[in-house]
Amino acid sequence: MEFGTHIIGALGVDWGSVESTVKLPAPIRGGQSVRKTWPVCVDAWRVPWGMHVETRDVDVDWR
Repeated sequence: MEFGTHIIGALGVDWGSVESTVKLPAPIRGGQSVRKTWPVCVDAWRVPWGMHVETRDVDVDWR
């Protein structure tokens, strides 16, 4: 899975993005669901006071 985490300014402006990749918990059988959370780390200097991070994009490569 690939996550696109965005650094958002106080006025809602997207100042930048950081991509991170993790392995998908597999195998997952048909009809089964898996709930999992992953930490997304961003250097403190990338998120100045008054800004926040949002993970807006998630992509999965099914093989």
